[in-house]
Parts: sequence; C-alpha cells; structure tokens
Amino acid sequence: MLIAVGVVAVIVVALVIILMMAASKPDVFRVERTATIKADPGKVFSCINDFHNWAAWSPFEKLDPNMQKTFTGAASGKGAVYEWKGNKKAGEGRMEILDTSVPHKIVIKLDFLKPFEGHNTSEFTMSPRGNTTEVSWAVYGPSPFMMKIMHVFMDMDKMMGKDFEAGLANLKTVAER
Repeated sequence: MLIAVGVVAVIVVALVIILMMAASKPDVFRVERTATIKADPGKVFSCINDFHNWAAWSPFEKLDPNMQKTFTGAASGKGAVYEWKGNKKAGEGRMEILDTSVPHKIVIKLDFLKPFEGHNTSEFTMSPRGNTTEVSWAVYGPSPFMMKIMHVFMDMDKMMGKDFEAGLANLKTVAER
C-alpha cells in the first residue's frame, strides 16, 4: 500500500512539473529558416506564388504520394487556395495566399485540420543580394495550452526547421535550373 501511495505521489509531482513547464512556454511560436539562391527574386517568387509548383520543392508534398489535392480560387497569388487530404503523416488542411508583394513577399493562411487542428501564418520573404536572393520561410501562430504541453517534449523549431531546410534546398535546386 505504501509503495502504491509513493508511485501515485511521484506521478502527481511529475504532472505538476510538466504543467508548470508548459505554463512557462510562450503564447506564440515561430519557426524560420533562410537560404541563399542563385536566382533573381522574381524566379523564386514564381515557384512559391503558385501552389501548383509546390510539388517540385515542398517536402510536405512527399509525405503521401496518394494525397488528394484541390486547387481553387485564383490560379496563383492572392486568393489562390490549396487543400489537401492525406495519410497520417500528411494530415488534412488548407492554405490560402492572403497577400503578395511581387517579387518580395508572400503571406499564406495555413489551417491544419488533422491530425491536430491549428491556424497559423506562413510567410516567404525574398531579398535580392547581388546576383542571389535570400529567401526566408517562416511559420508562426498561437500556442494554446495543449500545444505548450507538447512543446515540453518536442522542440518545434528543430522538428519543423529540418523540413524548412529541406524545402529551401529543394527550392534552390528548382529555381537555379
């Protein structure tokens, strides 16, 4: 009986510590990566501004080869919508280009529906640097308490950052052709 009480006490203390750690996490998150591409900003911009082009460079496109994709709204740029439904890795969601500043910036509303619901903003910024373009890919949004609990165990920056680095490397290959 004494051992059971001790085990319960340890579990309760562990839960309290986890909840306190979660409560100390920020209310928002941001993940960002940058790459230099030997192409003018307009060429890089066109690879991102049209969702039909994402299959050539986005690492998320490779999560499910049978992913169902739907393109609606504008053909590209502001008002273009891309919805997907895939396996457990790809999940289900929707992206809509909210704003563009040709050829420097693209702002996308990013809504995940499955496996976890989340509503974030993704932003691409292209800055000319001589004969190259510095491209930044960022995602940011609110971090509700359940997400903060997950952040106790997972480093969102490291987890998503690897995908962003792979995507930017793919984008570099496509834009430099």
